[in-house]
Amino acid sequence: MCGIAGIMLKGSSNSFKIGEALVNMLNGCQHRGPDSTGFALYGESQENTLKLRLFVGQGDESIAAIKSIQQLLDEHGALIIDDEQVGETYRVTVNYTGDILKISYALEHAAKVVSIGNSLDIIKDVGSAEDVDERYHIRKFQGSHGLGHVRLATESDVKPEAAHPFWATGFADVAIVHNGQITNYWKMRRRLEQRDYEFHTDNDSELIAVYLADKLSQGDELKDVLKTSIDDLDGTFSFLVSTKDEIGYAKDRLAVKPMVMYETDDLVAIASEEVSLNKLFPGQALNTKEPPPGTYNTWSRSI
Repeated sequence: MCGIAGIMLKGSSNSFKIGEALVNMLNGCQHRGPDSTGFALYGESQENTLKLRLFVGQGDESIAAIKSIQQLLDEHGALIIDDEQVGETYRVTVNYTGDILKISYALEHAAKVVSIGNSLDIIKDVGSAEDVDERYHIRKFQGSHGLGHVRLATESDVKPEAAHPFWATGFADVAIVHNGQITNYWKMRRRLEQRDYEFHTDNDSELIAVYLADKLSQGDELKDVLKTSIDDLDGTFSFLVSTKDEIGYAKDRLAVKPMVMYETDDLVAIASEEVSLNKLFPGQALNTKEPPPGTYNTWSRSI
């Protein structure tokens, strides 16, 4: 059992802070996943500029990892603009116009890559939403949209790199949060590996992210990709996906995993439980709805 949340502001004139909204939403469903919490945050982007975040550990381990990362960035022609170490992560912004797939796979030899994107930054760690906010100041983040996840560890250790969201390894700005299980994981993974894609965890959420990003890279629209995913993915699942400009959901035909949504002219918000949506509008009666089984949809900003 895990909890997922997502929100997109449709226009620029909105009083919500994405970071604060996601922390509040995850507070509402933290009981679904007390072990770790994560956020995929989308902010402003600049041409030819990438935001990278990697797990580097602490102490001497982190010093060695950061040195290796900086060397690899230099070898691939990525010019460091700014960087900082926060907790066990290393955040670095670079000027880069090369192959993102190539540089991301290379960086995996130095440290675990959390995310790469023009606008995406994934922050995840052990503990509650409040714990992660205290370390990384999530509430201060202002942007256009984002995803959140609380995790109950059932198949792997409680550690930062096992937390969600997952980045679509090798593809900029694609992230996923997922509640459920993909039962044809290895079959689909082998198909993608035969096309030279690499996987750096055994988590089925990483598979979903790479699967979706691969189809997007072939020119498919996100809504069409989500429709296809319902047929291609076996198992019980509700997931949210975000790209640089869109947010969307897909729900399997059995609809075992809950999902509730609320939409106005200004925003769309989706979560595992209604209490998460109520956290956005305390004391108000919301006209929410649960997406039917086997459905999907996407939203994009109006500007």
